[in-house]
Amino acid sequence: MATPLAYQEHLPAAPEWLNKGDNAWQLTAATLVGLQSMPGLVILYASIVKKKWAVNSAFMALYAFAAVLICWVLVCYRMAFGEELFPFWGKGAPALGQKFLTKRAIVIETIHHFDNGTVESPPEEPFYPMASLVYFQFTFAAITLILLAGSVLGRMNIKAWMAFVPLWLIFSYTVGAFSLWGGGFLYQWGVIDYSGGYVIHLSSGIAGFTAAYWVGPRLKSDRERFPPNNVLLMLAGAGLLWMGWSGFNGGAPYAANIASSIAVLNTNICAATSLLVWTTLDVIFFGKPSVIGAVQGMMTGLVCITPGAGLVQSWAAIVMGILSGSIPWVTMMILHKKSTLLQKVDDTLGVFHTHAVAGLLGGLLTGLLAEPALCRLLLPVTNSRGAFYGGGGGVQFFKQLVAAMFVIGWNLVSTTIILLVIKLFIPLRMPDEQLEIGDDAVHGEEAYALWGDGEKYDPTRHGSLQSGNTTVSPYVNGARGVTINL
Repeated sequence: MATPLAYQEHLPAAPEWLNKGDNAWQLTAATLVGLQSMPGLVILYASIVKKKWAVNSAFMALYAFAAVLICWVLVCYRMAFGEELFPFWGKGAPALGQKFLTKRAIVIETIHHFDNGTVESPPEEPFYPMASLVYFQFTFAAITLILLAGSVLGRMNIKAWMAFVPLWLIFSYTVGAFSLWGGGFLYQWGVIDYSGGYVIHLSSGIAGFTAAYWVGPRLKSDRERFPPNNVLLMLAGAGLLWMGWSGFNGGAPYAANIASSIAVLNTNICAATSLLVWTTLDVIFFGKPSVIGAVQGMMTGLVCITPGAGLVQSWAAIVMGILSGSIPWVTMMILHKKSTLLQKVDDTLGVFHTHAVAGLLGGLLTGLLAEPALCRLLLPVTNSRGAFYGGGGGVQFFKQLVAAMFVIGWNLVSTTIILLVIKLFIPLRMPDEQLEIGDDAVHGEEAYALWGDGEKYDPTRHGSLQSGNTTVSPYVNGARGVTINL
């Protein structure tokens, strides 16, 4: 039987090194991660905020997704995964040329050496073209900025946000990505960050909290009452986020292999456990289960498992889910109310708790629970293991702690400098008159145009359908800003 044309290796589009299964999975995983942002977080943000901020919140996410992609291919991909410029940063260059994108993917700086200089593990070379790798890593960069946005919803000047996105991507995200993933000093030291617990979640949580401090708080009325305008759509966005996480963690091994399968299973186990624990705590302490609380618990579980998804056993994923559903719950529901600093900083969606706390927790737990046999499937450093498995595993926990301190420090400093520079040219916070109105003042658009909101039909104001009545309605263009108040 003749080989189907699409599988003949001599074709220019199917070189000898191409594994079509790996390539198909990597593009699928990248698309799943992209769907987490657009439309997942766009929908979630638009629905979880007060009705007057639905459009603005969705637009901040939408803009970040587009802006990150252009910056990524122009310069940022190779700053994060290219040739070394500094031990924490790569040389920026475009990732646009045909010769670069069609060659076999390689992360050139990920070659790892023993102390004596001999090669311990070769650089990562997936069996698909650079174009697949560039796109996959873009979706991670995009979601990091969008998660960060959750801290400053409802008051950040949209023009300041438009300037902030490319600057933070260049001067903060690429540093963490190169240091931990692209062959930088933390990668060479053997720090474990399987799929972004530090690069994405710890950094977005700390940077978001820092940005919330410098931008300033929402209006007092918004801080005191900020109900979601559509709980069901919020759940739809959360569902896209959860299901998309299979690509988030399943695509991290750069192949459709055993580690990918383990990671997908562990991701869902930890998320489900965390959601149930968070909900249980809500029932015990508040007497009723909260839908928003369930979403928060889901989120902390997904974040917590990310640093070690393909490296821990599934029973450990349950343990991580129990801790991620309880420790961030305590910091958000109890510690937050008692801390002067946490009360002072207006972190709109609690990104500090759901991402910084959960991401740090996951990274440290990975240093304890990483299973040696699973580590051998992926990690460049031989004999890697969590502290609970002995054999020098305690050193791994120390490495995880030091790496967390670096990520926290870099994001505090870089985010502060970027925002203070922007502040010289653009106010970081909207003026109070815009904050009072919301979307209509900022964008000239509103999320809903519905009759209702408790208003009764008044023919003397709106005109009558009876013949002979020619009263002109002052609302001839329809209702503006009338939305469902849950």
